[in-house]
Amino acid sequence: MNLTDILYKVATTLPLTSEQANLFVSGITDNSSEVTDGDLFIAIKGVNQDGHDHIQTAIQKGAAAIIGEQIAPLLSIPYIQVENSRKTLAWAAKNFYGDPSQRKTVIGITGTNGKTTTSFLLKHLFEENGQSCSLIGTIQNVINDEVIPSRNTTPSALTLYKLLAKSKDDVVVMEVSSHGIDQYRIEGIEFDCCLFTNLHHEHLDYHGTMEAYFEKKAVLFNQLKENGVAIINTEDDWGEKLAMDLKHKGTTVITVGSNKENVLCLKDFQAQNPSVTVIESGEEATVTSPMVGIHNLYNTVMAYATAYRFGVTKQQITHTLPLFAGVGGRFEMTKLPNGVTVVIDYAHTSDALYYCLTAARSQGATKLIHVFGFRGDRDESKRTDMLRVSSIISDRYILTHDDLNSVSPSEMTHTLEKLNQSFGNEKGIVVPDRSLAIQHAIHSSSSGDWVIITGKGIESYKQVVQLETNSDKETVQLITHHQELRPNL
Repeated sequence: MNLTDILYKVATTLPLTSEQANLFVSGITDNSSEVTDGDLFIAIKGVNQDGHDHIQTAIQKGAAAIIGEQIAPLLSIPYIQVENSRKTLAWAAKNFYGDPSQRKTVIGITGTNGKTTTSFLLKHLFEENGQSCSLIGTIQNVINDEVIPSRNTTPSALTLYKLLAKSKDDVVVMEVSSHGIDQYRIEGIEFDCCLFTNLHHEHLDYHGTMEAYFEKKAVLFNQLKENGVAIINTEDDWGEKLAMDLKHKGTTVITVGSNKENVLCLKDFQAQNPSVTVIESGEEATVTSPMVGIHNLYNTVMAYATAYRFGVTKQQITHTLPLFAGVGGRFEMTKLPNGVTVVIDYAHTSDALYYCLTAARSQGATKLIHVFGFRGDRDESKRTDMLRVSSIISDRYILTHDDLNSVSPSEMTHTLEKLNQSFGNEKGIVVPDRSLAIQHAIHSSSSGDWVIITGKGIESYKQVVQLETNSDKETVQLITHHQELRPNL
C-alpha cells in the first residue's frame, strides 16, 4: 500500500512529497525489533522506552519510512513528523487493514466493574443462538475460535486492528478500558453498540479525579456508528449523567435501572436464586442470572438488552442463559471436602468487594473469611475504603501481598500492618505470603464457612510464594490435596 493511502486522515507537520506519497509500504509496526523489509516504523514514546531511540535499528532491519513526533533527523530514508504518534499508529492501522470495524457488528463495553463477565455472557448468547462471536478483553482474545493470549484489557491499536481484520466472526465483543481510550488504542474504530456498566473509585493514580475518569470513559460513546446505540446502567450516578449527556446529543440510549423511566425497568430482585423482573414497553420478563450476586444480575440484564437488539430473541436468551459456564476468576466457587466453600474473584475496588462479599452472604455463608491485598504502585486512595468494606461484611479478614510491582516486600508488609493497626479492627491479621494467607484461611474455616480470595482472579503471581504455586486457584488446589500442610505463622 502507498504511504499516502496509509496516512489518509493523518495530519503531518509537512505535506508529503510526491516521492513519499508514492512510497510502497509492506507493513506497519511500532516495535523496532519486529521491523522487516519495507515496513513503516512508527516511533512512540512510552513510559520506559522511547521508540525514537530505536530508529536506527528499524532502518538497519529494512524499514521503508519512519514516523515520529520529534523534529526530523537526518536519515537515509523518509521521515514524517506528526503531532501524536499513538494516534497516527491507530489511523495508519485502520487504513492499512481496510477499516475492519465497518465490516462487522462491533460491541464495546466500558466501566470499572463487570466488563469481562458481560462480554463473556454476550459471546455465550450469540454463539448459542447461531452467531459467531470474537472476544477481545482482559482474560483472553478469541478470534475465529482461536484463543490468543491477552496482555491488556484493550490491546494496542495495531494489535486491535490486526485482530479485527483477522476476525471472520459475525460479531466482535470488546472490553474497552479508560487507559486504552486515553492512549488512542481504539482510535478510529466505530461501534454498533457501546455499554456502560458502572464507574467506581479506581485508576485515580492515572486519571487524577473521578470527573476526569468519567470523561475518558465517555469518549467511547463518541465513536458509535450513525445508527449506533448506547446501553447504560443508570443505577450508577455516573451512568445516569452519561445517559443524559448522550440524549442531549441525539444518541439512541437504552437505559437500564429500577426507576420506572428507564427503557428496561428492573424490579423484584431475588438474591438467593438470582433473578429480576424486566419491564420493557409494558411487557414483563423474568431474567435469571446463571451467576451469584446482585451485581451479576445487572451484568446479565446488560447482556440480555444487547443480545436482544442484535438478533437474539428473548425466548432464546431465557433458554440459553442457564447454560452459561461462568468466567474463570469471577466469583469462581470451589466446594472443599470439609464443607468449606472457596471463592476466587477479581474484585479490586471497594464496590466490587461489597458485591462479592454480599453475594456470598446471600448464599447462606456461616462465616466469611476474606483474603486480599493491594497492588504496589497503584491507586492508594482506595485502600481504606476496601478495608472498611471487608471489616464490615466479613467475619475475619487476612491482609496479604498482591502484585508488588516496584514496591519491596518489607515496604508492602509495613503498609498492610499500618493499615490494619490504624483501622483499629480486631477482625484482621496480616500474613504477607499470599499462599500462606490462603492456607491459613482454609485451615481455620469450618463446614459452612466461605473463604473469599479477591484481587487476582485467574492472574498468575508476579512473585514467588512459599507453597511454590503460581495462582490463587493453584494454591487452593494444593491445599485441598495436601491437608496435612500447615501455615508457618
